[in-house]
Amino acid sequence: MTIRFSLNGCAREFVGKAGENVQSLLFGLGLRSVRNSDDGFGFAGSDSIRVNGRIVNASLLIAAQLDGAVVETAESLGTWNQLSIVQQAMIDTGVVQSGYNDPALALILTDLLERCPEPTREEIEDALSGLYNRDGGYQQIFEAVELAQRRLGDPMAATTTIPEFRDDLVHIGKAYPKLDAAKVLQAKPSFVEDDIPANTAIIKMLRSPYPHALIKRLDVSRAEQLPGVLLVITHQNCPDVVYTPAGQTAPEPSPLDRRMFSRKLRHVGDRVAAVVAETEAIALEALALIEVDYEVLAPVMSIDAAAAPGAPVVHDERIDYVAGAPADLAEQNASAAPRDERMVFNFPIGARPRENIVAQVHGKIGDPVAGFAEADAIIERTYASKQVQHSPNEPHICHTYMDGDRLVVRASTQVPWHIRRQVSRIVGMKQNKVHVIKQRVGGGFGSKQDMLLEEVCAWATCVTGRSVLFRYTREEEFIACSSRHVAQVTVRVGAKKDGRITAVHMDFKANTGPYGNHAMTVPCNGPGLSLPLYPCDNVSFKVTTYYSNICPNGAFQGYGAPKGNFALTMAISELAAELGLDALEMIEKNRVQEGQALKVMKAVSEGKVPAAVPTAASCALTPIIAKGRELIEWDKPRPPQGDWRFGRGMAIIMQKSGIPDIDQANCLVKLESDGTFIVLSGGADIGTGLDTVVAKLTAEVLCCPIEHVTVVSGDTDHTLFDKGAYASSGTCYSGNAAKLAAEALRAKILFHGAQMLGEAETDVQLVAPGVVQGKQGAVSLAQIAHRSESGTGFGVLVGTASFVTPKYCFPYGANFAEVAVNVRSGEIRLEKFYALLDCGTPVNPELALGQIYGASMRAIGHSLTEEIVYDASGVPLTRDLRSYGAPKIGDIPKDFRAFMIGSDDQVGPYGAKSISEIGVNGAAPSIAQAIHHACGVWLREWHFTPEKILKGLGKIPA
Repeated sequence: MTIRFSLNGCAREFVGKAGENVQSLLFGLGLRSVRNSDDGFGFAGSDSIRVNGRIVNASLLIAAQLDGAVVETAESLGTWNQLSIVQQAMIDTGVVQSGYNDPALALILTDLLERCPEPTREEIEDALSGLYNRDGGYQQIFEAVELAQRRLGDPMAATTTIPEFRDDLVHIGKAYPKLDAAKVLQAKPSFVEDDIPANTAIIKMLRSPYPHALIKRLDVSRAEQLPGVLLVITHQNCPDVVYTPAGQTAPEPSPLDRRMFSRKLRHVGDRVAAVVAETEAIALEALALIEVDYEVLAPVMSIDAAAAPGAPVVHDERIDYVAGAPADLAEQNASAAPRDERMVFNFPIGARPRENIVAQVHGKIGDPVAGFAEADAIIERTYASKQVQHSPNEPHICHTYMDGDRLVVRASTQVPWHIRRQVSRIVGMKQNKVHVIKQRVGGGFGSKQDMLLEEVCAWATCVTGRSVLFRYTREEEFIACSSRHVAQVTVRVGAKKDGRITAVHMDFKANTGPYGNHAMTVPCNGPGLSLPLYPCDNVSFKVTTYYSNICPNGAFQGYGAPKGNFALTMAISELAAELGLDALEMIEKNRVQEGQALKVMKAVSEGKVPAAVPTAASCALTPIIAKGRELIEWDKPRPPQGDWRFGRGMAIIMQKSGIPDIDQANCLVKLESDGTFIVLSGGADIGTGLDTVVAKLTAEVLCCPIEHVTVVSGDTDHTLFDKGAYASSGTCYSGNAAKLAAEALRAKILFHGAQMLGEAETDVQLVAPGVVQGKQGAVSLAQIAHRSESGTGFGVLVGTASFVTPKYCFPYGANFAEVAVNVRSGEIRLEKFYALLDCGTPVNPELALGQIYGASMRAIGHSLTEEIVYDASGVPLTRDLRSYGAPKIGDIPKDFRAFMIGSDDQVGPYGAKSISEIGVNGAAPSIAQAIHHACGVWLREWHFTPEKILKGLGKIPA
């Protein structure tokens, strides 16, 4: 039928197909604000539009419903070069992080303020109840609404909620619009999906319906014969290369235990065959024509099952070592399955694949036996976690094509350089023939540190020569993507009567799922980022990681620390209760102090063991705990209200700012003809504002406005190597590389400026706005640049730098929680949550606050509502956002606040530390501690549910 409607004020007419989806229709018309986060479930709200004055989900409409309608999308807000009041307020309050569904948010808020100029909190929550935002934790949205309200009356109204740091600096520690915020808010092409040629082929994947199986027969002939099918990839025609999906520094510590396609299938969702076709419809039709006979094997779904004698072996292929092969390797391989498959370890990590063990590490300091003998009280408890998903708004996506004889990979990735290294090896091309471009990333949180679809997309292009797109569905995000490692942690703690800890032992067992990406490094961070919080002379630990047939696990924000910190904090809290001590007082008595040696870190590390004992060189826990204690009114009882009981809890937390002696970042800064600068940074901005950090650092060093700095990043052709956005390293490593490169360029500018002025180099200085000032005169950067490029000049001026360090830079913090527990129903209500973090000098304070709120809400979700659930046969039931349980705006704490407490760190640029990752580490123990304080129930398995409360109270059977 012919459909006529008004679209953003313009009359439109088109012939609609029967049942045509409006989200797909509008996106196809070039409206990039109407995004697909949940495959039409109507949960995420990324596809929000306004139809006849009402906000609706475009994916829930068919084209015929637009006939005669007035339709508005976020593109209607502002003009091409002018943001609306709402959009600017969102930027100024730090709401815009990845930006994937922020255009939809801006449209919803605009609609709200037009309907209700002075909305209450309840009205804001109601308006946004249909929007899922994984990035920023929702809290700053209330501040954006308040600022937009004020600006409707006073366009010059300023923000009042953003703190400032470092009065001695111009740009660092001050609010400044995120460099890409306007672009993503106005839905200009930014993400991989935004610029796909019309003739691009589509990949669809046939996935295993069983958690553990062998392919007995695979017939793809009917699919290959279907018109429009270009290629079907299976284990029979894919590259015979083993690799790890983990994006880690080479040589990877993770085992190379994956082939692009294998005969053995190790989880529901494992790859069986990929169809490359002209259209999605043809690809899906072809999948239905593939014939597969499976030999179903018994699955291994838990740590205990994987460790049991006689358990099914997940990886039974031949084992090879690049270096350090164990003496009994031939004996291990004697039982290898007769398939032509293998797995490779780059070096020993304690693996025993025939026992389902992928990695083992153990160590100690001091004399734990003597330490426990000295204790007046000892407890031993086991704590466990469930499997949870990253659930970014933007699904995983990759677009590949040939540029002459070169392969171009456009990906939503945290690790462009690792993608290049791995893809080039798998498809058999030299690295100079592979160009990886990191597009804007619509949320990653660690999941986009792994290579999950890029190599299949690249191989499809190499074979067909075609432009190819591979985009995960939301179901694939749950069954075929990385999730958080499941852990079972036993902690033994001994202490004197006064609460002083004498010894600690941690036995950390992890379930890595079917493949070993990050299988050693994530679990090692469990003890590695919890035990140093409580320095003790007598500590031992053991880490064991098991293969299983649950959906894959990998890197996840916090990277092992949340589980280790939950177990250790809870054990200390339980021991404090046995000793009759206040939990906070016992934590205070034993916690790390500024300047203290962290001896245990010489024994446990996710990478190289440090050459010297690290210290807590800067640590603001003293003011953090004092402020948190006051805010939460720790010492003030809160009486019951009917069936409701109230309790408070707290946890201290730590993280790293990159991995010393392993991570590296590089940068180049060049002076342009008019005195401006272009920075080529290898760093990968994944929505956290790293490009803005780099621009600010450059401008600070070179005494120029930030507007005079352009940052090009995450492009393997045009920038220098950077290991990527993981391990909380962006600000410290990529930032330091930019600062050092700018300083190198400044030295050249001063040298040549002095020569042009005829003055001594010691008599000139660089001053704002971009002028070399001497005693006798001055010369502008533009004049220096002009001289450098002239026929008699000294050549274009550039500064390059590489940053590596053996030193650690630790952010610290604390979470304080108050909960209400209904002792009749078991309901848990999070009343207050305060996140206080020592991040040194926050470079982008408004964005840093957003990252704290976002990380806190992800951790709160993991603690209270989120879980991937399996049925009795090992099939995952959780396959969409609606059933998963990720929090939305109505789920945030009633009183939710974030605070940044400054400290003076000597490693990070201008004293900056990492901020985005540490915030996930403390919610679970602080909430669980508060639950016990409220109702007396110790919950040792998270997430925490009403059923577990009622079981603990003895009101329902355990």
